[in-house]
Amino acid sequence: MFNYEGGCYAKVIGLSATAEPEIYACTRRFGTILENVVFDPVTRMLDLEDDRLTENTRASYPLDFIGNAVLAKRAGHPKNIVMLTCDASGVMPPIARLTPEQALYHFISGYTAKVSATEMDRTRSRRFTFSTCFGAPFMVHKPSFYADILKRKILPVRREVLVAQTPAGSAARTESASASASSTPRAAQRRPRRTAQRREVPQGHGLRVRRTRHLPRRPREGARAIQLLENKASYDDRYRSLASRFIENFKKYSEGCPKEVLDAGPRR
Repeated sequence: MFNYEGGCYAKVIGLSATAEPEIYACTRRFGTILENVVFDPVTRMLDLEDDRLTENTRASYPLDFIGNAVLAKRAGHPKNIVMLTCDASGVMPPIARLTPEQALYHFISGYTAKVSATEMDRTRSRRFTFSTCFGAPFMVHKPSFYADILKRKILPVRREVLVAQTPAGSAARTESASASASSTPRAAQRRPRRTAQRREVPQGHGLRVRRTRHLPRRPREGARAIQLLENKASYDDRYRSLASRFIENFKKYSEGCPKEVLDAGPRR
């Protein structure tokens, strides 16, 4: 695993020292480049809440401004692969294990949500979106080309593939799913595979959900999406809506796609 970048490019609208202390500190350091950020012309104090120019305010800073950055920008082969999604429906579980076929399905789908805000408690403008391979604008080839690469990477060595939530969804879901967003994949990967307990998400989504009693700072019901919504009828409605979006979106990629991958998606 390696990375070309020599720094970071972060959105800073509404950034606070409490929620994002490292990035916030970088906005105050000499050498950081600020883009579209409003400041007082007299005191030169920044106002990260001011969006009069645009909400797309940014800070660029060197990699070594972040204390725990790996400056070599290189690591060994990954033991696990984690796909992040921002689920605006509240249906997706906080963390689930994917079969190889599900991994290809979700990789091609690239389901997430467009969120204009940076802070966890700023819930404006959340919109469903599918960005194939989680980076549609940058894909030169057809999605199947990149899916085949992923398949060749995970099948021979049977790497574990997880899909994990970043904060989104209903208020109850956000409280559970965002309690420890960065530590959840780490904790899940540390668990011995032989003791992993999983169950299916209701209504045919087919995701095997990790029990969350082993994960840090998580209520035990965190992995049960059906309990995090107001009632079962509410969950069912949201599930059917999300499943329909997945199915309609994947029609664009169904030609030439193996049946086992087509069957790995949610069902109505």
